[in-house]
Amino acid sequence: MSIQPVRLYGDPVLRTRAAEVTEFDERLRRLIQDLHDTLDDQRGAGLAAPQIGVGLRVFVYHVEGRRGHMVNPVLELPDEETQDDGALEGCLSLPDGLHYPCARRRRAIARGRDLRGEPIEIRGEGFMARCLQHETDHLDGRLFIDRLDAEHRTEFLADLEHQTWYTAHRTSVHTDRDDSKGVFFKS
Repeated sequence: MSIQPVRLYGDPVLRTRAAEVTEFDERLRRLIQDLHDTLDDQRGAGLAAPQIGVGLRVFVYHVEGRRGHMVNPVLELPDEETQDDGALEGCLSLPDGLHYPCARRRRAIARGRDLRGEPIEIRGEGFMARCLQHETDHLDGRLFIDRLDAEHRTEFLADLEHQTWYTAHRTSVHTDRDDSKGVFFKS
């Protein structure tokens, strides 16, 4: 068992597109085990490799009794239907109850590889679809807060200022008000 520290919002690895996995070897198997161990410890639904500081396209999940992993996922959103159940989304890289309504598609299909390099497919609806979209976003250097509407993004920024894990380790944070994605960076 190897529980790894989860990288928190503000860490540049969370904003960097992860690289494709090219070697399906023992190092990859250890990474997947570390991700599962860390996810179990944190009691989350999903965890992507960049969240433990590894810039590779790998994530694990434990949703609705389904547990697994995916390497080099490609996400397909088969229709335009969105989830309108009022579900709040959170992230292990934004601890302490920072949850906001985040628009996601109702259905998602992720196609990729398993730890041996064999093709796999995960079809999700509802919460599983949300997880697939959330974790794939991490691999693309995106966080769910990038998908918030203006009102909830403003709420997030105000809430963030009250988070001791965040304010204790930053010098200053700037937002580009013209950036519709709400990209944040340290200076």
